[in-house]
Amino acid sequence: MTEAHARRTPGTPCWVSLIVHGLTTTQEFYGALFDWEWRPGPEQLGPYVRGLLHEKEVAGIGQLPPDRHLPIAWTTYLATDDADATAEAIRSCGGTVAVGPLDAGEAGRLAIASDPVGAVFGIWQGSEHIGTMTAGVPGTPVWNELVTHETSMVAKFYQTVFGYETEPVVSADFDYQTLHLDDVPVAALHGVGHALPRDRGPHWMTYFEVADTDRAAARVVELGGRVLQPPREGASGRVATVADPEGAVFTVIRSAAGGGSAEGRA
Repeated sequence: MTEAHARRTPGTPCWVSLIVHGLTTTQEFYGALFDWEWRPGPEQLGPYVRGLLHEKEVAGIGQLPPDRHLPIAWTTYLATDDADATAEAIRSCGGTVAVGPLDAGEAGRLAIASDPVGAVFGIWQGSEHIGTMTAGVPGTPVWNELVTHETSMVAKFYQTVFGYETEPVVSADFDYQTLHLDDVPVAALHGVGHALPRDRGPHWMTYFEVADTDRAAARVVELGGRVLQPPREGASGRVATVADPEGAVFTVIRSAAGGGSAEGRA
């Protein structure tokens, strides 16, 4: 499957965005960490910029209104051909649609939703803006994974809404299901039981490729962020879980294959 086709396949993670209080300082953090440059994006929902690598868009960052106090977290967007129909499917399957569907200028149509256990995600019907335009190189999102209590119930929700086929890991002590579209792994569900952070609840985690996981984790600290889980070897590469200065959590990974999906990590 080509990269372009994969971005357009409904259900494929196609974009990640972050809404923060301090847009300028957040741009400085991610610009220094991932070498992103910036371009203004549609501002229907307030100030918004897109991060670019080599002139190709990889992620978006917006600014919260001063009177809004929402959790600061990266949001994974799943592609759809019809945001309104997908939003209705989300509602009918026990999820919640909190924002939209609404138009983001000429870029496309979006909604922000949560699954039946409360994990927030976005849906994106691309028009002029399809989504992330480059993948696999340092500074790009390479994998998205739902971290939840257990996967069996919520897997039915995502299967019904997005048509995923699932491939569970057969293990007595490892609750993990990879989500496939057209036989290609695109995301995963990871049940961690009581290890789920109490202050976060179920959530989607974005993995960003880096050239050196240990150096990236150290750089996060230098730039005012925190390391939540220090660098460690996983099944698909060396990973570390970190947070930016406003507390948005993400994972950095040096993929074992030097890029591509990071499925099945422990």
